Amino acid sequence: MQPAPTDLAHTAFAPVFAALGDPTRLTIVATLSDGTARSISELTTGSEMTRQAMTKHLKVLEAAGLVASERSGRETRFAFCPDRLDDARDALDAVAARWDAALARLKAFAERD
Repeated sequence: MQPAPTDLAHTAFAPVFAALGDPTRLTIVATLSDGTARSISELTTGSEMTRQAMTKHLKVLEAAGLVASERSGRETRFAFCPDRLDDARDALDAVAARWDAALARLKAFAERD
């Protein structure tokens, strides 16, 4: 039996997983996931993070498609984009389904008389 070919479409989600692999960016996504767009100033209020550091994190999240920015007067507001996360979850579900199928085949092989 030949192994299933690697689905290179899943590699498109590597930036999403890399962005979410950083605890600070994961916290930013969690904060924005309430549906309220926020400015950099609002996101840094109450934290020790500088505006420059927040800007760098937001650029990574935006490049991964997890947040979108919109200019509002003199400030830029950032909002969470759940569609990209939903697509990444679907890709993980597909990988999990392949793994489950492989384990089922292994179990069937091991249980053969």
